Amino acid sequence: MKTYEVKTYFLEDDGFIPNNPRLPVLFYEGVLSEKPQQAEEIFLSNNWLNSWQGGVYDFHHYHSNTHEALGVVSGFATVKIGGKSGEELQIHTGDVLVLPAGTGHMNVDSSSDFQVAGAYPEGMEHNLMRGVDGERPRVLEEIGAVPLPETDPLFGTDGPLLQYWQVK
Repeated sequence: MKTYEVKTYFLEDDGFIPNNPRLPVLFYEGVLSEKPQQAEEIFLSNNWLNSWQGGVYDFHHYHSNTHEALGVVSGFATVKIGGKSGEELQIHTGDVLVLPAGTGHMNVDSSSDFQVAGAYPEGMEHNLMRGVDGERPRVLEEIGAVPLPETDPLFGTDGPLLQYWQVK
């Protein structure tokens, strides 16, 4: 199997967006460059379910009750992860981001053909949180209770997520 460099981003709680205190964002750059249209199918085959295709919201948001995989099917975008003081990433067709529960993300700018496939481990349902007053402390408890996935969304039981997130 060809190996890919996985970039990791540990993000701090910014007071609005909690991010994840123990798990980094994983950025698999170009991993699907030869088959971007198969992102959703690959996620499904690795038990990342409840999938969809579309864009990324243009406002800061996160999911407190599940992790999320996003595979760029077409186009490119600047995506900000981690809230207002977070990191801006340039993502392109074939890239995949894996966002741990609580990780803020938003589309800052994108090409007109930008589209991602998204999925969640074992088909977990996702909520939509915006970092507004009244969400805490409930969301912090929810983030801490989200189980680690049993598989990497791209490589199943042999994927790098299992090492980076220390899944036993």
